[in-house]
Amino acid sequence: MTTPRHGRLGTAGARLGVFALVVVLGGTSCDSGGPSTDNPGPQRSGGQSSTPNAPASPVPTRFTGWSDPAGVGRPYGDKVPGLLTFRGNPTRTYYGSGPMPRKTPVKDWQFPRSGGLCGKSTDEKGTRVWCGTGWTGQPAVFERGGRTWVVFGAYDHKIHFLDADSGERILPDFPTGDIIKGSVTVDPDGFPLVYSGSRDNFYRILAIDRGRPTELWRLSAKAVSPTMWNDDWDGAGLILDDYLFLGGENSQFHIVKLNRRYGADGKVTVRPKLVFNAPGWDSRLLRDVDDRMVSIENSVAIHGNVVYFANSGGLVQGWDISGLKQGRKPERVFRFWTGDDTDASIAVDEAGALYVGSEYERGTARSKQFGQMMKLDPKRGANPAVWHVDDRARRPAGIWGSPALHRDLAIFDTQGGEVLGVDRTSGAVRWRFRLPGPTWQSPVVVDDVLVIGDCNGFLHAYDIADTAAAPKPLWKLKLGGCIESTPAVWRGRIYVGTRAGAFHAITAR
Repeated sequence: MTTPRHGRLGTAGARLGVFALVVVLGGTSCDSGGPSTDNPGPQRSGGQSSTPNAPASPVPTRFTGWSDPAGVGRPYGDKVPGLLTFRGNPTRTYYGSGPMPRKTPVKDWQFPRSGGLCGKSTDEKGTRVWCGTGWTGQPAVFERGGRTWVVFGAYDHKIHFLDADSGERILPDFPTGDIIKGSVTVDPDGFPLVYSGSRDNFYRILAIDRGRPTELWRLSAKAVSPTMWNDDWDGAGLILDDYLFLGGENSQFHIVKLNRRYGADGKVTVRPKLVFNAPGWDSRLLRDVDDRMVSIENSVAIHGNVVYFANSGGLVQGWDISGLKQGRKPERVFRFWTGDDTDASIAVDEAGALYVGSEYERGTARSKQFGQMMKLDPKRGANPAVWHVDDRARRPAGIWGSPALHRDLAIFDTQGGEVLGVDRTSGAVRWRFRLPGPTWQSPVVVDDVLVIGDCNGFLHAYDIADTAAAPKPLWKLKLGGCIESTPAVWRGRIYVGTRAGAFHAITAR
């Protein structure tokens, strides 16, 4: 959301703009007008049989790029068990582990036990008190030191470190200078590090191997130039091979070499260095939207050797990072304009296709042409749009949550409260149902069970084992307060906060 409130905190406002053409770009310039190029495919190599005179046959080799396409739908590596970042992995397609409750579960604990996670923050409506957790707000849940941790940021200006079984603090809260809207990321390589943004201008790296969470480094939204829009950090960073990939509401894309180590005392250390940044906009986009609302609010996704992200101007981009470790600068290899604010994180499937949700606020001709739910295939060159689904007829309209990929379905939820199951191949809508909106969180599917909250404070579960049939209601549980945050599921327990002020753990009876 790109209204002057510095991020998504309330009802979307109307905005105006114009639109541009689809192009696919190669080269390093963000404003290149060069010829169309396809994205590089997965960097795999093949071979011949070693048997003399035997027929040639492919020999499978280990993937050596950045994000193995075989990891779509799977956990974020094998070093730290858990749900470590928003939507669970580099392609934003892992939603947790079961067994899922199929009968109405119970509230196991809530945090805090009394009072609320509340703090003051200022937007275009002035300074007000905000409570609970909001968009995106998904907690990280992971195993460390023989216990399960739950870590999340909230509207009380703090990051919390809780025991998943009891809801008690493992470490003291870490205070920041403003509310935290996004999702934290836990280091996937086992370093005791948590990465989090805040609305206070900084993205931080915290060590969790001391008696209290300790800030080791922070990146200011003003550390790069030029910047545009504001200084929030909503996106959840990705860590791969000692690099941090991150978009900011300063409208820039950042790559940081972390240089993680352990000191002589056995404590974790970092020596981060910003090695690349690039504007998330180009001059063509600024002409087409006719405004400067181009922040990067979603969490970057990485498939193969390409980083994908979108911005509040509707520009979807892919940057080739295959030569980063060899000192070559990333190159933009994909460009597509949705026509409107695209804050939801992109989900990438096994073949590298992108599932994109866009808002409907500017009302451009482009957004009318390509809809608010779409599948893009970067390998199709200058015509990447495979299908689209229009949500304009239902007001309020548009997509704020990230789609879930479940077998042959892409599942979207809308600002107006609809939930849709879309055929991933054809784009046909197989089923739809409505909840009290807005539904801003991202749908979660584990063990063929769809979990999603509504804005009346109920968490719902549906059986979607038969992807061609309408979902079968399993249960709903009253939590209270609009559920804007995306739930996390780990070993069958569900963790989610609401705008009523509390964070909940929910388990089977």
